[in-house]
Amino acid sequence: MTDFKDRQRGEEAKFAMDEETAFKVAARRNRLLGEWAAGVMNLTEEETDAYKKAVVQADFEEAGDEDVIRKLLGDLTAAETNVSEADIRAKLQEMAAEAQRQLLGDA
Repeated sequence: MTDFKDRQRGEEAKFAMDEETAFKVAARRNRLLGEWAAGVMNLTEEETDAYKKAVVQADFEEAGDEDVIRKLLGDLTAAETNVSEADIRAKLQEMAAEAQRQLLGDA
């Protein structure tokens, strides 16, 4: 019985660690996206810092990536850039890979 409980605790700990890692990767990805979008919009350094935080916050509105995409698309459109939703989705994938690389290494 002890082996089963130990195994169960181990699985629960692994699940918690995986969830925490996924959260950190998503937050890093969103900061990278915010930095990219701020560059496209020619924001100042101070505005860029604030914008990166706003993009991270936008991800808490609903599950999934649509809230972040919607924010970026709205802001980039308002700034009269030529960035499409497809461009944002492609950049999201690129930044997800970069965030994972930065946090977890090349593993």
